[in-house]
Amino acid sequence: MVIEYELALLRERAMAFIIDFFIIMMIFFVVVVLIFGRLLGNAIAGTMLAGVLYGLFPLILFMGYHLFSEIMTNGQTWGKRAMGIRVVRVDGQEPGLSDYLLRAVFHIVDSVFSSGILAAVFISSSSNNQRLGDMTANTTVIRLRHQLQFGLSDILGINSLDNYELTYPQVQQLAEEDMLLIKNMLTRYRSHRNPAHEQALRELTDRLLGLLDIEKVPNDRIGFLKTLIRDYIVITR
Repeated sequence: MVIEYELALLRERAMAFIIDFFIIMMIFFVVVVLIFGRLLGNAIAGTMLAGVLYGLFPLILFMGYHLFSEIMTNGQTWGKRAMGIRVVRVDGQEPGLSDYLLRAVFHIVDSVFSSGILAAVFISSSSNNQRLGDMTANTTVIRLRHQLQFGLSDILGINSLDNYELTYPQVQQLAEEDMLLIKNMLTRYRSHRNPAHEQALRELTDRLLGLLDIEKVPNDRIGFLKTLIRDYIVITR
């Protein structure tokens, strides 16, 4: 499961959608207007083929673009790549073909037929920032570029360390990057207390207990993580 992550904001997903929309319109213009228009011209005017090209083809292109771009680029369309976000499954597994297909199909309802209003409402109100397509596929969209950055100077302000007695001396096995991960996780949990962050907190704690060979599972997981940070600072300062 991905522990170090931030959910993409509505405005980031909206900007990615706008970028993708313009790319789709460019593809449509090149394929239908320039290629088919010039090759077939008046021959298809008023025919069923014209209705398909100008009616159904934009919807097919819209779904196909999102489906194949997310499959080929590991959960990123060109718009998502530009915004530094990508699709992941909520349960931590890699999204599969069926997941991407569900997202693409429900994009028609979420974004096209409702002009994006339905997607915006669900993303803003759901705990994991999910639109209907995400809920159906059990996916969400996360940031790849984190906004929260911390140094050990930030961690030093948690509490006074004078006359501090070590609780977990084995914490010295961890690296500074590990401690920054713990600090970031605590900060995100305090800012967004939702089931996804609670699950991430539990899995992070269980992982650390195994790495440090600590048998007793703490009742206060947040207190345990804060203690690890304090111990690490005392040992390494």
